[in-house]
Amino acid sequence: MEVEHEIGMMADPHFWVNVGGLIFLAFAGPKIWKALVQMLDQRAIKIKADLDEAQKLKDEAQALLGEYQRKQKDALREAAEIIETAKAVAKRQAQDAATNLEAALARREKLALEKITQAEAAAIAEVRREAVDVATAAARRLIVGSLNDARAAALVDAAIKEVDTRLH
Repeated sequence: MEVEHEIGMMADPHFWVNVGGLIFLAFAGPKIWKALVQMLDQRAIKIKADLDEAQKLKDEAQALLGEYQRKQKDALREAAEIIETAKAVAKRQAQDAATNLEAALARREKLALEKITQAEAAAIAEVRREAVDVATAAARRLIVGSLNDARAAALVDAAIKEVDTRLH
């Protein structure tokens, strides 16, 4: 029975397929294994190169980030300096404007006081002229009313003599 079993096994096509597969693997297996290992090694090398490139890009990105953060800090500091300078300039200009306004108001006040003084002087002069005119008119009326012809002739003669003595 054992021989039949051995002959039956030799006649079984599955057996020969398995034997052929083992022979194929014995001859082709190392070559396939070598090709598979090479392919995996190449893939590992490619992955390592990609990782190195990614690390390089990450380092560059970190450097750029640091540079831009420094630039941002510099720009913020510069903006703060500009704001402080602008505040100082605005304060100085406000002080200058206040000083100029005070000076202008003082000049206008002085001019106004001068005009008032001139107007007072002009008013006093006008009042004096009017007073002289009124006094002259009143004196004329009094003299005309109290003088007779003889007295008027005597005053004229006296005035002529006085003019003559004053001129010489």
